[in-house]
Amino acid sequence: MVAIEVPKVNYTDYSNRQLAAVPLAFLVLALAIIGGWFVATGAPANLGLEFTGGVELRIADDGGDVEQQIQTAFDREPDSVRTIPGDSVVVVTFQAAEDDPEGLANDLQEQADAAGLTTTAVDQVSPSFASDTARTALFGVALAFLGMSVLVFALFRTFVPSIAVVASAFSDLVIPVAAMNLLGIQMTLGTIAALLMIIGYSVDSDILLNDSVLRRTGEFYESVSRAMRTGVTMTLTSIAAMVVMAVVASVFGVGLLRDIGIILSVGLCADLMNTYLMNVSLLRWYKFEGVAR
Repeated sequence: MVAIEVPKVNYTDYSNRQLAAVPLAFLVLALAIIGGWFVATGAPANLGLEFTGGVELRIADDGGDVEQQIQTAFDREPDSVRTIPGDSVVVVTFQAAEDDPEGLANDLQEQADAAGLTTTAVDQVSPSFASDTARTALFGVALAFLGMSVLVFALFRTFVPSIAVVASAFSDLVIPVAAMNLLGIQMTLGTIAALLMIIGYSVDSDILLNDSVLRRTGEFYESVSRAMRTGVTMTLTSIAAMVVMAVVASVFGVGLLRDIGIILSVGLCADLMNTYLMNVSLLRWYKFEGVAR
């Protein structure tokens, strides 16, 4: 059986500012990317069909130059064209616009048929329904984050250790969203579920660290090392599983599982950084300086 050796980090070689500098730099960069995306597109991320509304056509790939036909078949340019290799299907997406006619789905299907394309399925989401879905999804993420924050403050009942967990979880959410924008991954109900999973992973590792430092016996650095042996092993195992899932899903053309694997991998890497750099720096300040005051 393969054993994961977690190296010991000599935290005494670094000041609290040095430990917190790297995760804070990543957080600021991620917020800048999301802010720039919002200014450019009006949304903090690439929104999928469920959140914008529109039409999705599934066109059979008969072995010809289907993608080239698609580019000339419609009177408007598709917002995305992606191939599902395992099913020999090309998915064409048209996001909703203000001047779209009521029968847009039928019009697009007729244009596809006229171009000699075989349409196997047509899905349409109205903009009003998509807007309601987006609000519900946003409310769900906000409620989950708020509930996590209340639970953390109830567990530790001290400001600095609690805010360390909340800040780490916030950064663990923001960094994957920025990565989604850079990688072209759309925000869908599936990717929202991945972000909710990141909250759980983040809180798990942070509470493990805080509990080891604040509630168990032992010197500070010994407690941190003890938590790292469990937390890092657990997180690296999860990262490996997510990477394998993303690779296998890419091979078989399962786009949603690939995106979830990528998002969770990025989020878990961010969690390692935030937990064992930023969180440790806040806890060390609290133990050696904050309590003394």
